[in-house]
Amino acid sequence: MKSIAEKSFEITSLFEAELLVRLMLWRWKHPYADDEEFANGLVEDASNALRAAIQGEELINGIPPSDFNFVAAIWYAEHCSLEMGGDDPQIIGARKDWLAAVRRALPSCFCDPSDLDQP
Repeated sequence: MKSIAEKSFEITSLFEAELLVRLMLWRWKHPYADDEEFANGLVEDASNALRAAIQGEELINGIPPSDFNFVAAIWYAEHCSLEMGGDDPQIIGARKDWLAAVRRALPSCFCDPSDLDQP
């Protein structure tokens, strides 16, 4: 049976992956929500993150590599991109706000799935 990371990686080449990224950027008001090149790069970077997780690398503390999902991969890719710098402080702040909003809105994507089974 395929892991969550493997299943998530499989969808990265589908149009639906791009659609999800665009919706996430739009819904939580990312400053580059209208930048097609940025969105495409985010899908590619998320795909690379999933590839690393499939190879056993823990990218986000608390999420086992095999359980790393597409939403967490998108978040991780943006987090890494932001760490590289290059934006003005206002844009950096908006990008950090986006990262926080995604984690707040979708907390189940950022934990070990076995933790969700507990009452």
